[in-house]
Order: sequence, then structure tokens, then C-alpha cells
Amino acid sequence: MKTIGIIGAMPTEVSLLKSRLSDLESEKVAGLEIFKGSLHGKTVLVCQSGMGKVAAGAATQLLITKYGIDAIINSGIAGNMSSKIGVGDVVISKEVTYHDAEITMINQHYPNMDSYFAGEEMIAAAEKACRDTDIKYIVGKIATGDKFIGDSAVKRSIKDFCDPDCVEMEGAAIAHIACKNDIPFVIIRAMSDNADEKATEELVVKQFDTSAYCDKAADICELCVKYL
Repeated sequence: MKTIGIIGAMPTEVSLLKSRLSDLESEKVAGLEIFKGSLHGKTVLVCQSGMGKVAAGAATQLLITKYGIDAIINSGIAGNMSSKIGVGDVVISKEVTYHDAEITMINQHYPNMDSYFAGEEMIAAAEKACRDTDIKYIVGKIATGDKFIGDSAVKRSIKDFCDPDCVEMEGAAIAHIACKNDIPFVIIRAMSDNADEKATEELVVKQFDTSAYCDKAADICELCVKYL
């Protein structure tokens, strides 16, 4: 039986996914609550990693080492960097990289990569899940850093550096650890803002409805499990 790990960004999303698991068990490890159960004939582990690269990388390695996952799905929100989509639309990772790291030093160690590429089967499952839930999406490049991006000048510098379709705070760490362990992954991000001066205001006043996204994210993750 395939074992799939899901790292969710928000408590509501994790709670929704947990509620869909049968034979549910849970335990707390390294400050994380890990939910284990069955879904569509697969063993599924669900957790909320916390924000930032260290938290995300640590959660990923834990799921791999302790629970022996065969694949990992991560979903959450991101700042849009693309003219091809808008707020509420989704980027599925083809490529994931860091926008705030010294890549030439990081890539000296296994897996010796500048960017991390999602598994083709994982991408296909995420695409089918988005189509089934009527979500507009692109398959593209995601860039990760430890700061929220809400400044046009910083946005331009990131675009010049690595030209991503969106920016967020966990994906590359999850992808990096997955590749280090030869585990296929996919990162799925809904656009919450445009990574400019309006970004904080848009999130604070909740023009982007995170509760609605959590419902969709849970649907997308469940369907990914089904199609893998």
C-alpha cells in the first residue's frame, strides 16, 4: 500500500483532511501533531508544519524517516508573480527553488540541484484534481524564502533573480528534503495576493477567503491521493 504525506499550511485545511481519514490515529512528535489514516486505499499522514523553511524541512524529514512515506503533497497560499493567473488561482509546481539562498553553496551537497522538480505523476494528479474542482491553474515555478513579500521593489528583485510564478515560505525546503531522500513531491499554491504593497492589506482584511481556499485545498489534496 502506498503511503502519502500531506503537509497543509492552515489548521482548517489539516482538520478537513483529518476528518476524511478512516482508521484515524494521531501522535505528537517533535512538536507536530501527526494524523495517520486510510484514504482511497492508501495510508495517509497529515500534519501542519508551521511557517518557514526550517519548520517545513523538519516536518518533511520526519514524515520520511519515521513513517516511510512514498510521496509528499504540500498545499498552501502564495504571492502571485505571474500575469497568467490571478488571486484565487493555483500554481502547481514543475520547478521549486529558493529566492533567498546562496544556491552555489547549497548545490554542492546531494542532491546537487539549483532547483527541485516535482514528479510527473504527482503533477498529473494535481492537474486532474484542479480540473475536477474547477480551479484555474498553471504548472510553473515556485520560489521560497523566509520573508513575506509585500514590496514591489523586492518583488522585482526576486523576478530578476529567478523569475518564478509565485513566492511563498515552505515549498523549496519540502522539495529539497524530498529530493534528498529520492521521494516524489508536488507543491500546490493558491494565490492570496500579488506580492506588492497591497498584499498585507488584502490578507488582513481577508479579501482572499482562506476558509474557502481550505475547502478547495482539502478537495485537491484528497483527489491527488485518489489519483496517485
